Amino acid sequence: MKGQLQGFKGCAWQMNFVKAPFELVKLPQPVIKEDEALIEVAGCGVCHTDLSFWYHGVPTRHKLPLVLGHEISGTVIDGPSELMGKPVIIPAVLPCGECDLCQKKRSNICQHQKMPGNDFNGGFASHVVVPSRYLAIVPEQVLEKYSLAELSVVADAVSTPYQVVTKSNLQPGEFAVIVGVGGVGVYTAQLAQIFGGKVLAIDILQERLDGLAEVGITSVFNNAGLEIKEVKKRVKEICQQLDAPQHSWKIYEMSGTRAGQELAYALLGIAGTLSIVGFTMEKLKVRLSNLMAFDAQVIGTWGCKPELYPEVIKLIEDGKLKLKPFTETFPMSKINDVFQKTLEHKLLKRSVLVPDFEKN
Repeated sequence: MKGQLQGFKGCAWQMNFVKAPFELVKLPQPVIKEDEALIEVAGCGVCHTDLSFWYHGVPTRHKLPLVLGHEISGTVIDGPSELMGKPVIIPAVLPCGECDLCQKKRSNICQHQKMPGNDFNGGFASHVVVPSRYLAIVPEQVLEKYSLAELSVVADAVSTPYQVVTKSNLQPGEFAVIVGVGGVGVYTAQLAQIFGGKVLAIDILQERLDGLAEVGITSVFNNAGLEIKEVKKRVKEICQQLDAPQHSWKIYEMSGTRAGQELAYALLGIAGTLSIVGFTMEKLKVRLSNLMAFDAQVIGTWGCKPELYPEVIKLIEDGKLKLKPFTETFPMSKINDVFQKTLEHKLLKRSVLVPDFEKN
């Protein structure tokens, strides 16, 4: 019977109360359904969405206690025969595939979607049970460049920027401004460059900006301590230096802060597009009439459609999109320390937690 595995020992770090430490628990032996797969977790990335659940009081759809973690890679050890033994990435958004939104190619916002670490137990664990329909198989050529654990960031930190850059309709030669180049923004900057944009990265941490030189992005701007008017003036000057059009700017807000979102909106000009990816509970005061005056638009994005994952993986396989300079792995037993340091902005790279449970 599916899920009845000899010697299975499931363990996970489970959140019982917001702001409390994660607790190590042993999970019962799973029994999976016909449309599910049991994944032995290789790695699970730490996302600021997890911090929002853990610290900022954002409610999970499944009531606590719950195992968090939606940025997961691993190996299929039970499930459909064609997936057995395959290294996979689990999309952070798992749609139903049948509803009207899915049929209209808006599957990422499917109202019947399931998200690990939100709707069911996620990847800060030794194993996770997930719907098998949209698992993205990792080619052997990719595993020659990266460990399966490192590839966990594709599930959200890389795939979400891919969808938003695609959705923004960035054209070669257009000015692409990334506000915040942390664990997600760093991939947005790379993807904007791959799509042919003339990229400017803005952040308040110089170390993050300096790291972009490893992928050939040298137009950077540290806006720490500057007023928005000063930043706007400097950004216009950089746009001229890059010989990019003064209109149709593509602005990507990745910081998830009130200051970052206010700056991003202030940069929106004629025929511009502002894409919101960063999340904050803080509210902003903005003048919506700017959208009318500039014939501009503001768009959001939620996760990434599963059908786009092969395109993302191909960019990694071809060496166009680089992960290694911007990820760092930690033993999963250090989860409370990693979360606290992430909350305090002490970790500059995307953290990936690797299971280090006792084997039996």
